[in-house]
Amino acid sequence: VYAQNCKKKEADSMGFDVKWERIQGILIAIILGRIDSSNADEFQKVLEAEINSADQALLLDFERVSYISSAGLRVGLIMAKQFKAPGKQFGICALSDSVREVVVASGFDEIISIYESQDAAIGEFKKN
Repeated sequence: VYAQNCKKKEADSMGFDVKWERIQGILIAIILGRIDSSNADEFQKVLEAEINSADQALLLDFERVSYISSAGLRVGLIMAKQFKAPGKQFGICALSDSVREVVVASGFDEIISIYESQDAAIGEFKKN
């Protein structure tokens, strides 16, 4: 299932796509593209539309995210808060070097669990 951001700039897509998977009971959002102030609200709506109260774990896979701004990180923080209840888990994985720089510079890595890969995250989620 893909959710596509409708905001496009001319022929060059400056938006994002999200592919959803469930692996071993973990809801995984595989995000492609850019998340910035122009589309962060839409990104949040797309995530919230897919999540339901039965979901115990959410993983945001950023392997194909080319850029994220503080507005995009704010959405990640909102999702993390929704999964803060006992028995729930949240994390992000597979950050590119440029995205990792933004995450670290913002201190986001001190607040949110970050995993090197989807497999590493799934392994850690299953331990808990």
